[in-house]
Amino acid sequence: MNSPFSQEPLQADTTTIQHAFAAQAATAIRLRQSTKAERIEKIKALKAALLTHQQEIIAAGFADFGKPATEVELTEILPVVAEANDAIRKLGGWMKPKKVWPSRMMVGTTGYTQYEPKGRVLIISPWNYPVNLTLGPLVSAIAAGNTAIIKTSEMTPHLSSVITQIIKQTFDPSEIVVFEGDASVAQALLELPFDHIFFTGSPNVGKIVMAAAAKNLTSVTLELGGKSPTIIDESADLAVAAQNTLWAKYTNNGQTCIAPDHIYVHNKVKDKFLEHCVATLEKTYGKNTLQIQSPDLARIVNDRHVRRVKHLLDDAVTRGAKVVTGGQIDETQRYISPTILDGIPQDADIMREEIFGPLLPIIGFDQLDTVIAKINAEPKPLALYVWSKNNDNIRKVLQQTSSGGACVNHSVVQFLHGNLPFGGVNNSGIGSAHGYHGFLAFSHERAIVRNWLMLAKMFFPPYTNLTRKLIALFIKTV
Repeated sequence: MNSPFSQEPLQADTTTIQHAFAAQAATAIRLRQSTKAERIEKIKALKAALLTHQQEIIAAGFADFGKPATEVELTEILPVVAEANDAIRKLGGWMKPKKVWPSRMMVGTTGYTQYEPKGRVLIISPWNYPVNLTLGPLVSAIAAGNTAIIKTSEMTPHLSSVITQIIKQTFDPSEIVVFEGDASVAQALLELPFDHIFFTGSPNVGKIVMAAAAKNLTSVTLELGGKSPTIIDESADLAVAAQNTLWAKYTNNGQTCIAPDHIYVHNKVKDKFLEHCVATLEKTYGKNTLQIQSPDLARIVNDRHVRRVKHLLDDAVTRGAKVVTGGQIDETQRYISPTILDGIPQDADIMREEIFGPLLPIIGFDQLDTVIAKINAEPKPLALYVWSKNNDNIRKVLQQTSSGGACVNHSVVQFLHGNLPFGGVNNSGIGSAHGYHGFLAFSHERAIVRNWLMLAKMFFPPYTNLTRKLIALFIKTV
């Protein structure tokens, strides 16, 4: 594919990285006093630069993924604009100190929480939604008053190049700078004592990031992934469930951390649901997906991931899984068609590994308790989706499972809800992002007590019987 962007990522040696980190030290201290207006102007400048480069982003998304322009606008540009606008509208309220009532032990004082920047932060972004998952967290970091060093993914060089252009044209490197390059660049960055690290990626790499952060006692936000299940019971609207779930699954060709990984569907409605799925895919992408290669379907990011997803498919079929529809692969085009699988044995690799591609296992069930037990036997997922008109079933699933987020009769939109925290739990992540929760992720909540009446002197030495009596009274009354 022809591209206006350089194929070569910007590499950085250890000395350059350390110099950039040191150059942000004084800026980070200065930004502790930055005002709402100053931060908002920077967010506005970032949003303006993003929109100025919209066509370059669309071209780069096609160069890296074969992404449809509409999908780039919907999943890369729109979420960042929404994040920026939310911060612009609400930052004054977020920054305002929050007063609290004194506890009984603190009579004679006032207390409040003051939000201060954490300082120098590191944002390590992934390859699947490079613009969204780089600039979205950056909006939160700016809103909280931090400097930032960004490490983009070498797997999407065209989009990384545009991100670098946006940052270079908008910010001084003493405040925000981007490093491109391979894992060695990330490793060099992780050696530094950042005040916070925001990482988006796989659980396995998340463990490496967390271990590196522990050496410097650096706080982390880890946006990870896992095998996010969907449950469809016998009361669900099957047509809507099929259409919505397949949209969520095959956007970005399945390379989405909150995409439905596999579906549990009640055996009473399983065949009907599969019919709706096949009809939906044919309507969306065409009947002969290998020949048509729909322009509305992105490609796999690189050859290695094509081979990885192909292995999952081949292994499942070898072990007895049935391809309901799809299964076509053209490795030269990094093309894998939307594929639905049935009858997958539990020992298949696809049942253990996060798929991150256009393969969708369908698993029949008779008892909801069995499904809940299977979900609870696995690491906690980033997302869980339940389709049902039965409120008892919905309540049961939500009460008896754990996931980073969940949707009832919808999929993936929890990411777009700016007033809700977005994040994982345990294996699928630590901490939250978006809106106020993103502001908090990059802020230190500093507890401040101001004294007006020195009642604590009652407990100063020398200790007397009266001191003991007062302590005894407090033990009973606080």
